[in-house]
Amino acid sequence: MIGRIFGGLPPRARLLGAALVAVLLLVPLVADRYVVSVLVLVFAAAYLGQAWNIMMGFAGQLSLGHALYVGVAAYAAAALYVHFGIGPWAGLFVGMALAAAFAAVIGFLGFRFGIEGVHFALLTIAFAEFTRIGFDHIAWTGGAGGFFIPVSQVQFDLLNLRGGPTMWYYVMLVLMLAALALCRYLTRSRVGYYWLAIREDPEAARALGIDIFRYKMIAVVLSAAMTALGGVFTAFYYNNLFPERVFSINSSIDLILAPIIGGLGTLMGPIVGAFILTPVGEALIGVLEHLGLAVPGAKQIFYGLVLLAIIWLRPDGVWPWLARRLGVADEDRR
Repeated sequence: MIGRIFGGLPPRARLLGAALVAVLLLVPLVADRYVVSVLVLVFAAAYLGQAWNIMMGFAGQLSLGHALYVGVAAYAAAALYVHFGIGPWAGLFVGMALAAAFAAVIGFLGFRFGIEGVHFALLTIAFAEFTRIGFDHIAWTGGAGGFFIPVSQVQFDLLNLRGGPTMWYYVMLVLMLAALALCRYLTRSRVGYYWLAIREDPEAARALGIDIFRYKMIAVVLSAAMTALGGVFTAFYYNNLFPERVFSINSSIDLILAPIIGGLGTLMGPIVGAFILTPVGEALIGVLEHLGLAVPGAKQIFYGLVLLAIIWLRPDGVWPWLARRLGVADEDRR
């Protein structure tokens, strides 16, 4: 996997990348529990941002309802585990299949009937909202009162995804690196070049003989399946699910902020964006709690301000600018 990530990069980029991975592998040995927990959230945000980036950054298909895939897969795996004792590794395949099915329906309706751009984004929001309303009334999964996975005191049970922050740190780190490796492979594959052509000029791509419908569907289904995988892991990390939170538009917006701020269509953008947003957001909450201030929606307000600043100062995102400052060629810009 490491070879897939760094293979073919300039020597300076390989050195910096390897050093960063080495540091991340050693962090749990020296950092306290809180820092490790925050980094778990960073890796999760980076992974989910990478999954969304496939659909929007690579193929140019805007989705504002990606929380749908997180929630469907999370509920499926959690319910199978709680009600039938089926482990999360089996449940995640069920969750990914369900999310892929939802994505296929949305993609078929959108692309077959020419629903594009903002209208396609509204379609994704509508499906997420309809699903939220449905889960509010399904007693088998707890309804609006929430669904809870039994908490375990075991510190390392990878088979059942029961463990402490250190286990989750390495699980999410591997997940993030695997997504980076997959996306780097995709950008250099035939599919990746077809996505690029479709994103830049669909009519020209169609004139060249590219099956627009097919490759859009591949992007949507793959992005949904990857997002679903992240949803299962985050469900077993938090141990609770509430339809209002899991399927909400706020969850979808949180999911897409990292790639937008880091650099849409880049490989490192979602990771850089997650490392900017998540730690600073958690620090803001900590400062407000220390001061005894309760500011509703403080994190969302902060994220909005950061997004405005990035759009104004670095409209291409932070990573392209950072890559130039580090002397690393941003060869992965799509």
